[in-house]
Amino acid sequence: MLQRIWTISTVLSFSRIVFLAPFAYFLFADIPNNRLWVAGVVVLAALTDVLDGYLARKLHQVTDFGKIIDPVADKISVGVGAVLLVGVGDVPLWYVAAIIGRDVLILLGGLYIKAKKNIISQSNWAGKITVMLITLTLVLSILRIESLEVSRQLVLWASVVMMAASLINYVQLLFIGSSVGKRSST
Repeated sequence: MLQRIWTISTVLSFSRIVFLAPFAYFLFADIPNNRLWVAGVVVLAALTDVLDGYLARKLHQVTDFGKIIDPVADKISVGVGAVLLVGVGDVPLWYVAAIIGRDVLILLGGLYIKAKKNIISQSNWAGKITVMLITLTLVLSILRIESLEVSRQLVLWASVVMMAASLINYVQLLFIGSSVGKRSST
């Protein structure tokens, strides 16, 4: 059973939560270029998000645990990271409330579907794009580059649109669509 839980891809997913420690350290550290270090940690965490699903499919290591830990790691790492950035004034509170509110609704919907239909929903492309746009917003906010402020605002609003679209997509898949996912078999 442990082999089916701790695969390369699930370790990569879990590492996004672990990356919160260096994220917080560099964010609050009084060291040269701390903002670049924070941005580097975020980019590294984002790369694990790209790699985990690819490796799970490529190595035939798709597991129910992986289907759960991947989006949970996204939600924890993005949510906690965004809260920390509110604390230093890099992102507005309303934005973080939108991120966390969407994630809580998705989590509760997933738990409901698991309990009622024994289905574990997987991340979808709308959700992945949303997380990447939020991540880009956070990186641009961390860097505080004045010449990129218009780009940061555009990406922030694009991520808000995608948060709404991905939530609507998720609700449709879970409660309306019949192709939600496959029943748990492993």
